[in-house]
This record gives sequence, C-alpha cells and structure tokens, in this order.
Amino acid sequence: MSAPRVLVSGVVLGQPAGGVRRHNAELLPRIARLLVARGGSLAVLEGRERIEFELPREIERLASTVPGGPPIARAAAEGHALRSAIASARAAGRPFDLVHTAHFPVPRSLALPFTLTIHDLRALSLASAPLTRRLVAGSVIGGAARRAARVFTVSHTTAREIAARLRVEDAIVIGNGGDHFAPRPRAAGAGAPLVHLGHLEPRKNLDVLVAALARDASLPALELWGAAKADEADRLAGIAAKQGVSARVRFRGPYADAELATILAGCAAVVLPSRLEGFGIAVLEAQRARAPLAIADAGALPEVAGPDTPRFDPDDAGACAAAIRRALESRPADLDRAAAHAASFTWDRSAQVWCEGWCALG
Repeated sequence: MSAPRVLVSGVVLGQPAGGVRRHNAELLPRIARLLVARGGSLAVLEGRERIEFELPREIERLASTVPGGPPIARAAAEGHALRSAIASARAAGRPFDLVHTAHFPVPRSLALPFTLTIHDLRALSLASAPLTRRLVAGSVIGGAARRAARVFTVSHTTAREIAARLRVEDAIVIGNGGDHFAPRPRAAGAGAPLVHLGHLEPRKNLDVLVAALARDASLPALELWGAAKADEADRLAGIAAKQGVSARVRFRGPYADAELATILAGCAAVVLPSRLEGFGIAVLEAQRARAPLAIADAGALPEVAGPDTPRFDPDDAGACAAAIRRALESRPADLDRAAAHAASFTWDRSAQVWCEGWCALG
C-alpha cells in the first residue's frame, strides 16, 4: 500500500531536551525516509521556537509563529496555522492526507483525519493537580483520542491506561529506542556517586531518593543531572537539609548528550524513582552503559527495564535504599544481560511500526 503525505504539528518541538524531544529527533527522520521510499512524504510545521535538532532534507519544514506555550495561547494559533498549511499544499497540487500531533488540545475542523501520539497520561494522574484541572484534561484528551484515526503510544503500560481511562482499545505501541546512546567502558572508582537522570519535577519522586540516603548513611552520594522545573531544586535542597544529607546531594543541572557516556561510565548506579513514566529512555541508556540500576515499581519503568531489575515501592524510602544496595551488588553477568535486553529496543523498529500504522489507514 502506498504511504500517505503527513503533516506533523511540531510547534512544541522547540522545547528543551527530554524524552519527547529525543523521541522525535530519532524517529521523524527515520519515518520520513520510510514514507518517501513508499511514495509518501513528511512535513513538519514548526512553531515560533524553531526546532534545534537536525531534520534531513526529506522533511519539509513549514514556518509558523505559533507559540510553544502556554497551551491556551498555542491552541488559539495552531489550528489556523495548520489549516493554512493544508490549504497551501492543496493549492500547490500536493495535498496532505493526514495530520499528526502529540500535544493537547488538538485543533478541530482540520478537514483531514488526524493521528495522535500519547506519551503518558500525567495530566490525568498527578494527584498534585487540582481535581477540576484533571477533569478538564480528561475531557480534552479523551475526546481527542476518540476522534483520532489512530492513537500511538510508547509502552504497553500506557496503552492499557489509554484503554481503561480513555476507552480507546487499539492504541499502537511504537516504543522507543536506546541505540542513539554509545556507552563508554565502565570506570566507576572509589567515591562514585548514585545518579538520577532527567528533569527535576514532582512526578520524578526524588524525595524518596533523598530519604533513602538519610536511611542508609553508607550509600554513595547522589548526583541529580537535569534541569529543574519551577522551584523543584530549592524544594529538594530544603528536604536534604532537613534530613541532614545536604553534603551528599549534588545538583548538577542540565547535561549535554556528549556528557552522558561519561556520567554513566563513572557512576556507582542509576536510580529512577519516578511515580509516572510513559516509557523511561534513561532505563535503556543505563542498561546499555552496564551501569547498575534501581527503579520504582511504577509506570512503565518495570516494563522497559525487564523483570530482573531491582525495584522498590515509590513510597518506601527503606525499600528504595534496599533496592539500591541490590543494584550495587550486581554481577558483571547481570549487567551484560541488562545490556542485551536494552539492545532489543531500536529506533528503526519503532519507526517501522509507526510508518506501518500510518500506511494501514489507506
């Protein structure tokens, strides 16, 4: 079956580094090449904040002034920009067949079917969000998911949540890859730290990790790598001070892709205590680096990490400390098995599944 001509709404892809940006940076070029090989094509509507990662010549870049946020401001301009791009393509004799988006709200009245990627359901799940906001988010997300010609997601965990909470039973799991990351040989010497990778934000549940250090004074120091959202770094620093572990918690801030191999090669272990992850690319990066790993038994982390990874109740600091201890005792054979597991997650496979999902729409 021939491939469609797809317009991707990339107005939020100028955002800082993170899992969603990695997902798109790796997959959009691969999907574009697959589409072109089958007679289709891919165009990306950029927002006011331009996309910083590289897009190959196979992808047509369309400029717009749509702001990446806040959502209300974005929604007001995004529908008009998409409709304008659709009309211009039609007038030029190269009409689009589909629109794809991965953020909310999804504009209405596009005059084309649309597909949707849902990375996670955090807007419906975080207890810290006001109930009214979660109800509104449920209506917006659920309505868009049920209108979509196809829903894609990144894990079977999230697909089950979409079925249960949004009543969409046939979401296609495309997954993510880990083969963007080229590890270095392990070089963790005396004094090597525990490491957390990712934004500092409440859903990452870093409180329990700080509390685990207070429970077990023999655990290595902790380095938090990633940009802090709002006042999260100050809040965590306050918690560390109250628990007497300020000297053992180091805030390293954002890191570049080029630094990651060095960080993982030199760490004692990676600890991911998040309450909610739609996937968890850091799991694969740690495993590919053969770094010991401990994870919260929550979200998609257990699915991605596999059954042999030490895990803990995200609400139990003692269990977190015990899981870290088990991770630190990992044998080379354990780490080799984890690396082999991570190697099964490839971006080429994810792109192929995504492309087939589009092509199957006819």
